Amino acid sequence: MKHLSLLISLMQSTSDVDQETEKTLSLMDLLLSGGPAGVIIIAILFVLLFVAVYIYFERLFAIKAASKYDVNFMHQIRDNVAGGKLESAKILCAQTDNPVARLTEKGISRIGHPLEDINKAIENAGRLEVYKLEKNVSILATVAGAAPMIGFLGTVIGMILAFHDLSTSEGNADMGSLAEGIYTAMTTTVAGLVVGIVAYIGYNHLVVRTDKVIHTMEANAVDFLDLLNEPA
Repeated sequence: MKHLSLLISLMQSTSDVDQETEKTLSLMDLLLSGGPAGVIIIAILFVLLFVAVYIYFERLFAIKAASKYDVNFMHQIRDNVAGGKLESAKILCAQTDNPVARLTEKGISRIGHPLEDINKAIENAGRLEVYKLEKNVSILATVAGAAPMIGFLGTVIGMILAFHDLSTSEGNADMGSLAEGIYTAMTTTVAGLVVGIVAYIGYNHLVVRTDKVIHTMEANAVDFLDLLNEPA
């Protein structure tokens, strides 16, 4: 009988531990048990996460489309310009939808003007293309910096509420409830860090991809200006 009672006691203890473990690992309960303030902070962070993911993929597809470049494009432009077929060169640029083609078309439209004016026109067009590539990317940087601070704000609010309950309990506070309130408040910091890390990685990846496109634009702009400097 003693062994049976011990076995039953062990089984009950194991069941209690499993229930506690399940409760600890329940992410949804953890996110929603932070009170109204915690839920609002988590909701804000989810909105920021959605915005960051949307902007990342929207810009990624746009940059990927802008990076498509035919290596024979400048050879065809060179042949047309050297042969005096400026209209054919403009048509080729209009049929090629990428920043390099648009910069080249701007330069071709200025042929006959001083070389400095052509260079200035290409630079101005290049700034516009860079602005298009970097559109809304700064929002990712803002989310990367703001999300952890918003999460920490939620944690501070939760800690304030937990200690307020402690101070108003006149020494009769339930330490289990107090500890639960504290770790629940800490979840907003974790959520903020996760959102911030995702936005930071996405931002840096887009910056690298954008720099590659800008480098291609600059290289082809130099090639075009060298073409105009070649002796007839």
